Amino acid sequence: MTTINNTTAKDAPKTTVDGELSFDDKVIQKIVGISLENTKGLLAIDGGLIANIKNKLVNAENPTEGVDVEVGKEEVAVDLNIVAEYGCDIHKLYDQIKEIIAREVKKMTGLTVVEVNVRVIDVQGKAEFAENNVSLQDRASDLTDSVKEATSNGVHKIQENIHSDDEDAQPAVEPARVK
Repeated sequence: MTTINNTTAKDAPKTTVDGELSFDDKVIQKIVGISLENTKGLLAIDGGLIANIKNKLVNAENPTEGVDVEVGKEEVAVDLNIVAEYGCDIHKLYDQIKEIIAREVKKMTGLTVVEVNVRVIDVQGKAEFAENNVSLQDRASDLTDSVKEATSNGVHKIQENIHSDDEDAQPAVEPARVK
């Protein structure tokens, strides 16, 4: 232990620094969205955030989508619209959502979650949900593949036309350089 003027470091006077810690709404929204990512029975928040099918985020670019919060200096209130998995006990799902949100927000921010309102906007089976929610990345990837294929086919046709034109062309006769 380090000694400072015959006192130990733990006995040294503490320096007081004034200031305030606050959290933007989007920070709490993000904590909520990410913390619920692997919740069994929860297929989506607001029909677009979380797809538990293969743990794939549908909207990885914006994990705050579908999460509304009111953030005070000491407390937080959360509102969610969800899609629940068909066959799950929605009351247990709601209790689990409240517990996860309260724990994660408290752990990361020290704020107390005083209210979690969940509105179930749909119930779907996993297969139905997977069919209805192809990610934007998948759609972009499919489009990219289609464009590559069309471009490749077009290039091949042009090359074939150039090659067939070369065979039909007569060689140009150059005048002799030497007489």
